[in-house]
Amino acid sequence: MEQLTGKTAIITGANSGIGLEAAKVLAERGATIVMAVRDTEKGEAARQLILNDNKEASISVMKLDLSDLASVNGFADSFKRQHNSLDLLINNAGVMTPPYSKTKDGFELQFGSNHLGHFALTGLLLLLLKNTPGSRVVSLSSLAHKGASIDFDNLDGTKGYKPMKFYSQSKLANLLFAQELDKRFKQYGLQSMSLSCHPGISATNLFKFGKRDAPKFLKTLMHNFLQPPDMGALPTIYAATDPNLKGGEYIGPDGKGQRKGYPALDTPHASAGDEAVSRKLWEVSEKLTGVTFDFSNASAQ
Repeated sequence: MEQLTGKTAIITGANSGIGLEAAKVLAERGATIVMAVRDTEKGEAARQLILNDNKEASISVMKLDLSDLASVNGFADSFKRQHNSLDLLINNAGVMTPPYSKTKDGFELQFGSNHLGHFALTGLLLLLLKNTPGSRVVSLSSLAHKGASIDFDNLDGTKGYKPMKFYSQSKLANLLFAQELDKRFKQYGLQSMSLSCHPGISATNLFKFGKRDAPKFLKTLMHNFLQPPDMGALPTIYAATDPNLKGGEYIGPDGKGQRKGYPALDTPHASAGDEAVSRKLWEVSEKLTGVTFDFSNASAQ
């Protein structure tokens, strides 16, 4: 893996799980890491964890609540005041199968946080990405995207809500966004690239049991069948750093069923191949977030 000294990376949800493991590795390689987290107290604790092992790490914590577009705008404005380049944006944070609830802006929580929040964040940081040669956007999807569909007539869940169905929809949206973003980078001749990845089935904080810890027998099952977060983070790190990638690739574990293993090129499910759905999702996302993407190849003023 190449050294990343002098490069700046934003990782959403970097205080735990895959985001934290990716932050550790990228900081070790010399990148300046911005941990974009909803809970800054947990973020500071995670930052200290990294500094305990790597005193040279350049790492800061900034507040970002992806379920609140005002927070997304505020984060982007603050970041742009402090930085004039962005080499790596890792759209990692996610919520999984909560009871039916809505974001501050009235979106279904999973679609709003997992997709729309990251869509808006990427659009608001686009100028920095465009002006940083070789910049990358890495969006985390999931095996759950397989067989999912985007229900444009019920995006807010008011006509019925099934937690796993809506999680799968949000992860398909992440994948469609990543693919469409890369197409547009290439269409406009930009030197940025967009990639997607998935961690297989990884034992992270997404597998929470309310305020209780997981029962012991489930911990044993998780240990046997799920890979630990440091392995689950490898597809993210590969997508973020491998010099042979061209943009548009989907990376996942190489083991049986792509559930565990080391990172390799994977093939998205056919549900991610409909270009008309991809374009419609983009248009709907711009309308819902109020964030439009300017791909013109102009330098920052």
